Amino acid sequence: MSVMSPHDCRIHVPIPIRSQLRADVARGLCQTQKALPPRYFYDARGSQLFEQICQQPEYYLTRTERAILQRHAADILDIVEECSVVELGSGSAVKTRLLFDESVRRGYHLHYVPIDISESMLRKTAQRLQAEYAQMRIEGLVADYLHGLAALPAASRRLVLFLGSNLGNFTPAEQERFFTQLVAVLQRGDCLVLGLDLRKPVEILEAAYNDRAGVTAAFNLNLLRRLNRELRANFDLTTFSHLAFYNRQLHQIEMHLRSEIAQEVAIADLGMRVPFRTGETIHTEISRKFDAEEVRTQLHAYGLQECAAWTDERAWFLVALFRYAGWKESHER
Repeated sequence: MSVMSPHDCRIHVPIPIRSQLRADVARGLCQTQKALPPRYFYDARGSQLFEQICQQPEYYLTRTERAILQRHAADILDIVEECSVVELGSGSAVKTRLLFDESVRRGYHLHYVPIDISESMLRKTAQRLQAEYAQMRIEGLVADYLHGLAALPAASRRLVLFLGSNLGNFTPAEQERFFTQLVAVLQRGDCLVLGLDLRKPVEILEAAYNDRAGVTAAFNLNLLRRLNRELRANFDLTTFSHLAFYNRQLHQIEMHLRSEIAQEVAIADLGMRVPFRTGETIHTEISRKFDAEEVRTQLHAYGLQECAAWTDERAWFLVALFRYAGWKESHER
């Protein structure tokens, strides 16, 4: 489905999100360790809650990455030059505006391809961008990352943005599958800007996912509210609690929803009854924390060569720019 609005703005919905949700919930809640994919956090309310998380004092990621991009937007465009901007997990595109502003200053044409799982957020962001940048051409995709990459519109040169350390939501196997698909759609000379949260003291990491205002807890629990609404489940949110902790062995934050009582939850649209023991959890998200040199080595194997990298004064967060040299050529060197 494609919808056209004024000023050359198109929103495409290449996959049926609801049927994918049904399949993922049916599979995930039957596992020994119950699990739900984090992409389903982002309904309209979840997207709003995430924007609030980014403003919490404990959540350093967004403001630290934004400061790096603010300092180096011109450096990025010096290397990339004029191109189509593809953003994975675009959200409100607050940080991306720094690149748009620099592009306008240089007289570049603006072609933006935001990919986001939340249709409401994508449409709202597109409307705001059209108001701010009258000549911007937008081709939005309501999809997860892999389906979005498969549906990319044609472009002579692309800059792919994968910010917010969203790569950390992938397991190592999922990361491998992601980069395999990414380079399959890149052309030689295309670029990638990758934002990565680096390893740091545990107390700083755990505080970021357990903010005192309880916004992250509300964000996590909202996933159950979504299942109640969209799949006619009967989760009682007062009997579940937010749990987030750092797994030192795997270098990742883990988020769970913990059942505080023994109970059984019905999901009418799936014809399921899901039992929970007291203390049993649904694993909802990981957020891996990275070693910069390990990532450079991994991306080199996919033909992505680092052109530049910047960090903050505390070395908490990394923004790195890679150029695609071709997978075959990289392996031959």
